[in-house]
Amino acid sequence: MAKRGAPFGFLPARRQIRPRGRLGFVRVTLAILLVAASANATGGRAEAGSFPLPRFVSLKASSANLRVGPGVGYSIKWVFKRRGIPLEIYQEYGNWRRVRDWDGSSGWIHHSLLSGRRTGIVAPWSKDRLALYAKPAADSAIVAWLEPRVELRLSWCDGQWCAVAAGPSMGFIKQAGLWGVYPGEVL
Repeated sequence: MAKRGAPFGFLPARRQIRPRGRLGFVRVTLAILLVAASANATGGRAEAGSFPLPRFVSLKASSANLRVGPGVGYSIKWVFKRRGIPLEIYQEYGNWRRVRDWDGSSGWIHHSLLSGRRTGIVAPWSKDRLALYAKPAADSAIVAWLEPRVELRLSWCDGQWCAVAAGPSMGFIKQAGLWGVYPGEVL
């Protein structure tokens, strides 16, 4: 039977968590120490991410600060000014993600500024244009020639080819010619 004044039969919170005597205090202290020890065992992270590292994401915000450390108290290293650029997450700390862009610039960004939508950049390491094909085959018709560093929206990748959109042009590009997707990765 529920106590009077206790909704749904639950005791008020102050009575549920109050340690009783010295033994209760020891139990609460041990529980806190176990939680802290498990956080240290995972590299100091308070939570385990459900997504693998490293992984690619894109910038959701049209402007985002890249910081030297995981928090607003750290100075701003760089400001991204373009929505949709691909970034590689390679470390996490709470709500902060350590990312790098295609030229190797890295820093910390808040997770709310990132999107799981995949984008790519055409061979930023190259000086040559890459072909955008009508079909995922090297002998199909060429739809367009793409300059290095052109941003693309990725639809899917099969490990060798990716279906992409670059402005009004849609087609297929060899996966090895993109930054924003891993070699052999299937999307």
